Amino acid sequence: MNLIKKIKSDPVLCIAWILAICSMFLVKPDKEYAGYIDFRSLGILWGLMVVIQGLKDNAVFEKVGNFLLGKAKLSFQLCAALIFMCFFGSMLITNDVALITFVPFAVLVLKNCNREDLLIPVIVFQTIAANLGSMATPIGNPQNLYLYGVTGMSITQFIGTMMPYTLLSGILLAFCLLLLPGKRDKVSVSQEAEVVQKFGSRIQIAVYGALFVIALLAVLRIIPWYIMAAIIFVVVLGMNINILLRADYMLLLTFIGFFIFTGNIARVAVVKDFLSGVTSGREFIVSVVASQFISNVPATLMLSGFAENLQELLIGVNAGGLGTLIASMASLISFKFFTASYKESQGKYILYFTLANVIFLAVFIAVHFIVTALG
Repeated sequence: MNLIKKIKSDPVLCIAWILAICSMFLVKPDKEYAGYIDFRSLGILWGLMVVIQGLKDNAVFEKVGNFLLGKAKLSFQLCAALIFMCFFGSMLITNDVALITFVPFAVLVLKNCNREDLLIPVIVFQTIAANLGSMATPIGNPQNLYLYGVTGMSITQFIGTMMPYTLLSGILLAFCLLLLPGKRDKVSVSQEAEVVQKFGSRIQIAVYGALFVIALLAVLRIIPWYIMAAIIFVVVLGMNINILLRADYMLLLTFIGFFIFTGNIARVAVVKDFLSGVTSGREFIVSVVASQFISNVPATLMLSGFAENLQELLIGVNAGGLGTLIASMASLISFKFFTASYKESQGKYILYFTLANVIFLAVFIAVHFIVTALG
C-alpha cells in the first residue's frame, strides 16, 4: 500500500509510464527493448544514491555545515555559508540531497538567530545555488550523469564545458548576497542549532567515503559500473540493509519509463522526424522551454534521442532548471520544507522564487547566446 501511495504521489513517474505504455501500442515489445535502457547510468546513479544516504545517515554533511557556521559572525557570512554549502555541496552529493540536508538546517539556524526575515531569500537562493552548482560535475544531478555517459565526454571536457556557467552562477549568487537586508548585523549561532558532533560512526564514515571514491572511479570509467555496484551492494548489505532501501527507486523507475518511451518513439519514423526537426539546431532553447513544463530530467531523457548537439542539450537542461517551480524537481523540496512551517507565506515564497529564477534564467540565456555568437 505504501508503494502504491508513493507511485501515485509522483506525477513524473506516472507520466513516464503512461507514455511508455502508450508507446507500446506503436511498437510492440521485442528484444530491442533491452537496448533502450542505459544500465550504466542507472547503476552508477543507484550506487551514488546509496553511498550518499550512508554518509547522510552519519550526519556528515550537517557536521560540515555546522563547522562552517561556527565561523560566521555577521548575517552576511551566515547567509553566504548556508547558500554556498548548497552550491558546492551539490557538485558532489547532488542538488536533491544538498537541499534535503541544508534547507531544514537553514530554517533551524535562522530561527535560532532570530533572523526569520531572511528565510525566503536564503531558501530561494539555496535552491538556485543547488540547481546551478550541480551543473559543474557529472554526478551533480541525474541529467548530467546520463548525458556524460551518452556523450562519452572526458571529465575535463565536461567540466570545461560547464565551468564558465558555474563561475557565472557563483558571481551572480555572491552579488545577490549584497542585496540581503541587515547583512552587516551580528549573529550568534545557538548551540541548539548545532548537530551533535558525536553522532555517527567513524568507521562507517570511512567505509562510505571509500565507497564514494569507488563510485567516482566508475563515473570516470576507470572501473566497470557493475563492479562498483556489486561492491557497494555487498558492503552496505553487511553494514546496514536499511540504507539500500533508501535509494530513490522512484527516480530509477522514472528513467526506465522514459527510456522505453523515447526508444519506441525513435522507431516511429514520422514522429522521430518531427521531433528531430524541432530539436535539431535548437537544442539549448528547446530544452530550456521543455524544462519549464516537465522539469529538466524528463526533458533530457525525451530530447536526447533527437538532439544532434548533445553539448548544447547539456547546457540547456541545466539552465532550464531555473524558471518555474517545477523546472527542476529539486526546487519542490525547498518549497515543501518552507511551506511545512510557513504555509501562510507560500504565495510570497512563490513570487520571490519565480522573480529570482526568471532573472537568473534571463542572464543565462543572454550570456549563452553571446558566447555562441562570439564562438
